[in-house]
Amino acid sequence: MNKRNLAIDIFRGLTMALMVFVNDTWTVLNAPSWMVHFGTWEDGMSLADVVFPMFLFAMGMSVPYALENRFAKGYSLGSTLGHILKRTLALLLMGVFINNSEGPMAGSKGVYWLFMLLGFFLVWNQYPKDFKTRKWLQWAGVAVLTVLAVTFRKADGGLFQAGWWGILGLIGWTYLFTSCAYLLCREKNWILALLWGVLCLVNLSDVPMREGGAWIGNNFVADLSNALHLGNGHCALMALGGTLTVLCESRLKTAKAGIGLAAVAVLAVMGFCFHQDWIISKNIGTLPWVLFVSAISVALYTVLRVLETKGWTGWAKPLKPAGTATLTVYMIPYFFYSFWVFLNPQIPAWLSGNIGALKCALFSALCIFITWLLGKAHIKLKI
Repeated sequence: MNKRNLAIDIFRGLTMALMVFVNDTWTVLNAPSWMVHFGTWEDGMSLADVVFPMFLFAMGMSVPYALENRFAKGYSLGSTLGHILKRTLALLLMGVFINNSEGPMAGSKGVYWLFMLLGFFLVWNQYPKDFKTRKWLQWAGVAVLTVLAVTFRKADGGLFQAGWWGILGLIGWTYLFTSCAYLLCREKNWILALLWGVLCLVNLSDVPMREGGAWIGNNFVADLSNALHLGNGHCALMALGGTLTVLCESRLKTAKAGIGLAAVAVLAVMGFCFHQDWIISKNIGTLPWVLFVSAISVALYTVLRVLETKGWTGWAKPLKPAGTATLTVYMIPYFFYSFWVFLNPQIPAWLSGNIGALKCALFSALCIFITWLLGKAHIKLKI
């Protein structure tokens, strides 16, 4: 697994481009329904309900490649665990800073976002190895974030806190679980498959059924899952599904596409069966939702893998920054949203429906282009 998997980069780039796309719907009027999240208790899913779990799936696919690459370079197990914890902590911190800005604030949200971005890029920028002032800039970033956290006040006077970990925090906890699970089961991958099955049971036991009530109700396993920041396990299921996908692929010699399509069929049938008793809901993280999104993810990855083997990937070059500088792309919108808050523009009536969707698509493309430009100037978030 030491050779870079281009299909994963394209997969990750597509999902990040779509994530920026659907996250921008708040800047337009009457966005098409396929761009808007389903309600918590609505039975169904849209594009907006698919992109984040697909990103988790991509992250899970990357874990074996990233960790095996470290071992191939001679890094020890202890060093690798330290690397995992360091990345997890960075994602948790970023998630908390972003999450605190989501509610009403006493100060300017635009100013907060600009200083937040300044701190993030000073601390976690991928500086050139011979950049002599790197440490000074990183400590300056730590100072900026510290002052921002200490001086932060909510509209009701509340202080800076971890109400929940935010999207990046969810990614962080899921990354920690998936990476540690892989390290423990490197030599016995079948345990990962068993763990995936156990998480399915955890999910079913913790999620209300259609007619009300839970399949099992409160139990020790669900409590343990919550203690490990897994909730009902839906995020871990997506990521672990990605890990299992690439591990299964690495063991196959032929008919990889056929096996991939067979896996899609199995996941879809499982989703249909569990859908009889549980709704499809991203907000709740139900098992049918996990299974259907997993089926979509495996199908897309299988197609991309085929295109990669045939050399038909030129169309994906514009997505390369989103696939290799993913965190930077995710942060760029906050720069624009800072000025949106300052200007507080009146959204014109014509910026709605499909025209609004086109605007969101152009905005996503702009963020990827800016990420490419920043990369040329050695500005890229790397944790």
